[in-house]
Amino acid sequence: MKNTVALILAGGQGTRLGVLTEEMAKPAIPFGGKYRIIDFTLSNCVNSGIFRVGVLTQYRPHVLNNHIGIGRAWDLDRKEGGVSILPPYMMANEGIWYKGTADAVFQNMDFVDMYNPEYVLILSGDHVYAMDYNCMMEKHLSKRADGTIACMNVPLSEASRFGIMVADPEDRIVEFQEKPKKPKSTLASLGIYIFRWEFLRDILIDDSKDEKSTHDFGKDIIPKIVNQNLGRLYIYEFDGYWQDVGTIRSYWESNLELTRPIPPLNLYDPNWRFYTQTEEMPPAYIGDEAVINNSMISEGCEIHGVVENSVIFQGAKIGKGAVVRNSIVMTKSEVGEGSVLEKVVLSERVKVGKKVHIGFGEDVPNEEKPELYTDGITTVANDVRIPDGIKIGKNCAIFPRVVENDFKGDLESGKILRRSR
Repeated sequence: MKNTVALILAGGQGTRLGVLTEEMAKPAIPFGGKYRIIDFTLSNCVNSGIFRVGVLTQYRPHVLNNHIGIGRAWDLDRKEGGVSILPPYMMANEGIWYKGTADAVFQNMDFVDMYNPEYVLILSGDHVYAMDYNCMMEKHLSKRADGTIACMNVPLSEASRFGIMVADPEDRIVEFQEKPKKPKSTLASLGIYIFRWEFLRDILIDDSKDEKSTHDFGKDIIPKIVNQNLGRLYIYEFDGYWQDVGTIRSYWESNLELTRPIPPLNLYDPNWRFYTQTEEMPPAYIGDEAVINNSMISEGCEIHGVVENSVIFQGAKIGKGAVVRNSIVMTKSEVGEGSVLEKVVLSERVKVGKKVHIGFGEDVPNEEKPELYTDGITTVANDVRIPDGIKIGKNCAIFPRVVENDFKGDLESGKILRRSR
């Protein structure tokens, strides 16, 4: 795919992930014991032979920028091509944030033009999946398409959550429905597109002049192409693993799915490796009193307690007598002696004191955002310090950098705790 440039849309705020995205963009969220979400899209690119990659950032990009660096972990530190971080920049006499996904690509047309490609591959940086983009390109070429959209069949009951493609027997898209109440198809767009660059370039320029447009691929660009018959769009039906980990529940479930005997996403396939930029750490240490069942334990961990059906990231420590069940403990977090975690997402560098119980009590709806903090999962953001002996209920949310003095006692189910000013 030498004549292709990939653009990864990585500026999303990820508001449905609550406190996990308070200080970083959704693509930078850790996943699967040692990765960050964007690693999967970057790895798919290099495994597919694509080495000209632009990462379009916007919301709180610092963790993401630091993680990607010069792209060495993905073999993208190249003199020709490689990876480039593309934030919004000054245009004319004002700085403009990306107005939508299409506007993000429009603002970076000069970057794409620099390589003079035949095709542009547009990707989301906040999905977890394994895909060989060459298979999609073969479909695109065989149909002599102007654009090809990756789709997946979803249950009819869930189709209303997606952009839905209606295709004819030749797989040409004849109608597009954005989150329809009455879907005519179950082919959901995955937000993965291949376009002839010359074709898309003209469409984007035209869209930039439309004051009524929201400058979004799903809401504007694709419907316009289909409705006005501006080009030949086809579907590419993908039947592999793909997951939008856009909610706390889906994030929690997708991580714990990796602990299955046969996980839906194979992190161990030598022919399709997932790469990441991580700190070098020693092997994990399992103490003589430790008990581990059905869990992922990453390098650098120290486990002295009980871990069941959980994902433990690099450098995490579980103290003696501690119990961690159905939980995610991210990089360099510590769980003190005798503490209990049940259905908890513990972000990076959290220190849980001794004899703390998180996830106790009744399943009470969250007082501020019941639509985000659900299913009894309590979410603790990065760099939090939890004092000894505290009890924290279900569906709670603790914001970044809360410290011991911010706790005024136990935190009942459904409560939110922010750092005192």
